[in-house]
Amino acid sequence: MTAENDTMQLETYLEKGGVLTSPGNVPARYRGELMRIMASFVDSELAGSAGFANVINDAPGIKERISAARIVLEKTDHAERVLKVMGEFGVDQTRYATHHDWAKRMARDASLDSARSGTDMRLPVFHFPIEGWVDAVVMNVLMGEATGVQLSELSRISYAPLAETFRAIAAREARHAILGYEGLTKIATTEEGRAKAKESVAYWRPRVAASFGHAGSERFDMLKRLGLRHEPTPTLLMRWSLLVDARLASLGLS
Repeated sequence: MTAENDTMQLETYLEKGGVLTSPGNVPARYRGELMRIMASFVDSELAGSAGFANVINDAPGIKERISAARIVLEKTDHAERVLKVMGEFGVDQTRYATHHDWAKRMARDASLDSARSGTDMRLPVFHFPIEGWVDAVVMNVLMGEATGVQLSELSRISYAPLAETFRAIAAREARHAILGYEGLTKIATTEEGRAKAKESVAYWRPRVAASFGHAGSERFDMLKRLGLRHEPTPTLLMRWSLLVDARLASLGLS
């Protein structure tokens, strides 16, 4: 049997819902795409954690500071969990956490195209700076809903150890979204708060939407054959948009 036939049989197995369980039975192309997915998640969690850490002291009360600190801690922990899976593929876990400046941000008005050309693999949204508490809460709500949708996809990934890790992470990320919504609810009780929140929504919404990637990507079909993707980008983006619309409408922020 040729290597090409082996690859075709593996793709058929994965496309029908099969899973892989260890680095030893992962072919080169699959490994490359899997590492790309993991690196993007880890980089995004580290960058998100670092960016949110800078606004803990902007929180208006003790409860809000505790919530913000918990999000910073748990996002870093999530990065470590996925990094451990990467470590099974030979990644130097010790060096990884310090090989980029995770708190570094572009100018507030930088273009999305420039954000996509960063030196690490964080999602573009994490290249933009947060300005103050209201801005942080709005970003957390919008990105929290996006992370929930994205993790629903990642939790079905065909590499079983990673899928299990993502399922465990999803429960805590859902809690982060709830904390954000609680904070935004409080902000929206005043006219001034609603005005600031609407301004932040207008800024962050297109940047968070960009985290879903390009619609119609040629890579999607290949990733689907490998069991690394299941639903197309427009479906995930629409699901997120409907969730966000409902959240904002409930607070008078549409």
